[in-house]
Amino acid sequence: MEQLIINGPSKLKGTVKISGAKNAALPIIAASLLFRQDVTLTNVPDIKDVRALLGILDSLGAETTFKKNVLKISAGKIQEVDPDPELVKRLRASILTLAPLLVRNKKVFIPHPGGCLIGSRPMDVHLSALKRMGAEIISDSNGYQLEADKLMPSHICAEFSVTGTENVIMAAVLTEGETTISLAASEPHVQDLCNFLITAGAKIEGVGTHNLTITGVDKLKKISYQIIPDQIESGTFAIAAIATKGEVLVDGFVTAHQESLLSKFDHIGVNYEVISPTKLQIRPTHNLKNFKIRTEIYPGFPTDLQAPMSILATQSDGSSEIYETIFEGRLGYISELSKMGASCVTRDAHQASITGPTPLFGARITSFDLRAGATLIIAALIAQGESRLDQIEIIDRGYENIEHKFKLLGANIRRVALREIE
Repeated sequence: MEQLIINGPSKLKGTVKISGAKNAALPIIAASLLFRQDVTLTNVPDIKDVRALLGILDSLGAETTFKKNVLKISAGKIQEVDPDPELVKRLRASILTLAPLLVRNKKVFIPHPGGCLIGSRPMDVHLSALKRMGAEIISDSNGYQLEADKLMPSHICAEFSVTGTENVIMAAVLTEGETTISLAASEPHVQDLCNFLITAGAKIEGVGTHNLTITGVDKLKKISYQIIPDQIESGTFAIAAIATKGEVLVDGFVTAHQESLLSKFDHIGVNYEVISPTKLQIRPTHNLKNFKIRTEIYPGFPTDLQAPMSILATQSDGSSEIYETIFEGRLGYISELSKMGASCVTRDAHQASITGPTPLFGARITSFDLRAGATLIIAALIAQGESRLDQIEIIDRGYENIEHKFKLLGANIRRVALREIE
């Protein structure tokens, strides 16, 4: 077990290079199971979730090499039908192997996936979609058994499910005929999966919209592909710069992916400049207006940036309102902010209000989920005194070497083993 010790306050300054997108890398890695030839991916974040998914691929017989953010996958010799149950249970994104393995092996068993405890994320869209495409499904307390000698094209309503949309895309690209998806998720990482597959020879129309048309092809070709920058990491570092009244160039901030966040920055009075389509300059901002956040499906405000925005609420003038519509377990961090002196009220599992500006003070706090962990780092950066953040292995699931990036910006932050301080 490890802990982050953070001494504040800090004023961040410098340039931060954003890593590849976690939520794009995971489905693209899973999609490599559809290939008989090698796949090379660049700008892959070296994070725990990627390592966990590679462990699943290795357990199936794939050959993977991962060094300096370059990942090479050779899945041509896969023999195992089912992924290792213990590995699957550690990673929610393991559900993304469902469609590729069904397409490849005609059958697959997958146990209930694991992941962050941020609320219910049902399997209904995945299973109903594959059933419509001809899969026979048996489920029990252990997981799901799917079989299909041949998948058939169909019309699927994806209900804006991100991983559900991604599984249907992967099921359809090698299925003869035309599959249509309505209410498809359109997040940047879904678009990146589509663009990856198109580069490999897939036929997908409507990328970036909520209606996709996929015409099956016989095979996918050998490919080298670069993962997009991480939308959530770039937003998180931008918010950290604003919260600390810092001056930071965020290299890898794709403005086309961040319209809802930039609109919120405009509303609250952030001093920023778009330097290029992938670079955002944050300059010191001293007076922030209160605001309202309502998370929505893309292109609305992303649920993964809801928690980081709460830190700006603690420093804004007046009462800010947060309404989380996607998950019911995403406000656990509010109690940790209260320990640090924030004026917060949780109204129910979906709504909270935060009144500012209030000074924050160092405390021992706990990361309950991936995005809450990054949020509490920002809180500690603006707090007076020492904060100790527990359960940081959760943060490592989605952020590559996060404390090192903050150190380069001038933060007083270090990682220690718990036995060093107990």
